[in-house]
Amino acid sequence: MTYPPDRFTGMTPYYHVDVFATVGYTGNSLAVFIDPPPLRAGQMLLITQELRHFETIFVTTLADPGTVRARVFDLSGELDFAGHPVLGAAGVLHELLGEGATRQWTVELPARTVQVTTRLGDGYLSAVLDQGRPELITPAAPLERDQIAESVGLTAADLDPELPPQIVSTGLRYLIVPVRAGALARARIARRDFEGFLGGLGAQFAYVLDAAAMEGRHWNNDGLLEDIATGSAAGCVAGYLFRHRRIRDGVPVSLAQGRFAGRPSQITITACGTPEEVSRVTVGGAVTVVGNGILRTLPAENQV
Repeated sequence: MTYPPDRFTGMTPYYHVDVFATVGYTGNSLAVFIDPPPLRAGQMLLITQELRHFETIFVTTLADPGTVRARVFDLSGELDFAGHPVLGAAGVLHELLGEGATRQWTVELPARTVQVTTRLGDGYLSAVLDQGRPELITPAAPLERDQIAESVGLTAADLDPELPPQIVSTGLRYLIVPVRAGALARARIARRDFEGFLGGLGAQFAYVLDAAAMEGRHWNNDGLLEDIATGSAAGCVAGYLFRHRRIRDGVPVSLAQGRFAGRPSQITITACGTPEEVSRVTVGGAVTVVGNGILRTLPAENQV
């Protein structure tokens, strides 16, 4: 069967990519829209919920071919910053441009502007996001180990005795919860008021980390959905581990995530500077374009 040339005129294309994966159907999936029609925030949220990826990114190209403006949504609403959508979008832009083995991108997000480098690999693209200087957040309340452990379904004895819970931000504030070997498999969101609990500490999200195994887990704050690979948190982990002298200046290391959700992913993290003064962190990984699709209709404004 063939279609008339104008079959899809006026419709809205998008791309389905897997990030932090060298092959499709692993890693963290994402929908990427490049230059969609003008959309309100509520319409973008409805599209994100319809497609059911963990996140969707809407990209607007600008006069400078290396600079784009982007908005990111998860299933609950808009995010000021997110790692894997930015990496995935840069990979799609590189593939669409089709020029050069290495490209540099400036991505303007609502809360900040970031730099991404993309490179052609063997059957996939790789992308590296410079998340800038990580910030160690002074907690709004004492970080009580027993309360933190219980909030993620563990006991104080499950926490790493050598590494303290801390709040770190590269745009989103993550409570890093280091745990002993074996505890990661039992971790879960165990408080109904988990988001309020984190907010009382000065954090927005939590990331449970087995620093010895270099593996982590993260969930939506309601605990209903586990993230596959959390780029924004990975940058915080890089800064945290460097401060505690677990990784070295400028040396890339691999952080695993997604195994417990059936989507194993590998995130490459790097921290630079000194443990006392971390100057910048980067987060990178493979970007695999799985497919593309077309929205034949968009949400009406009266639906939001």
